[in-house]
Amino acid sequence: MEKNIVLIGFMGSGKSMVALELGKRLKRDVIATDALAEAKEGQSIHDIFKSKGEAYFRNLESEIIKEVSLRRDIIIDCGGGVVLRKENLPHLKTNGIVFYLQATPEVIYQRIKNEKHRPLLKGPDPLGCIKELYNQRLPLYNQADFTIDANDASIEGPVVEIMRHLDEFLPPKR
Repeated sequence: MEKNIVLIGFMGSGKSMVALELGKRLKRDVIATDALAEAKEGQSIHDIFKSKGEAYFRNLESEIIKEVSLRRDIIIDCGGGVVLRKENLPHLKTNGIVFYLQATPEVIYQRIKNEKHRPLLKGPDPLGCIKELYNQRLPLYNQADFTIDANDASIEGPVVEIMRHLDEFLPPKR
């Protein structure tokens, strides 16, 4: 059995697209923690935040992390705020290798500026808000096993870099 591949990073860093491509290439299931939360609650993340609050969502997210971390041979695509609860990263690292997909706030803003479901973008200074949150979370993201440059528009670079690290980190398959 192989370790899980765990992707963390800010919203818009490309986690979901990279996870899906890795899943195809490595023939592994992809688990998106935000999608699991939405399925459990029967509503979008935005609506969960609105109706039940961030604390409720973070508790739900931590429960999901605990559950999926027990599995093996999967790719876990984590929500951008997963690092905010200190117990989440240790759980993810138990059976997984954690990759931080790093993209600058400016790149993130360009990628998500037209997405209507992002509450961050509804304020008067969305880029400023992204920068502030990004800087708060950066020390937490930096606790990943590897940092992957995800600034390029193509997902090929991050996918290849993650696969290279896996070759170095994991024992060869028998």
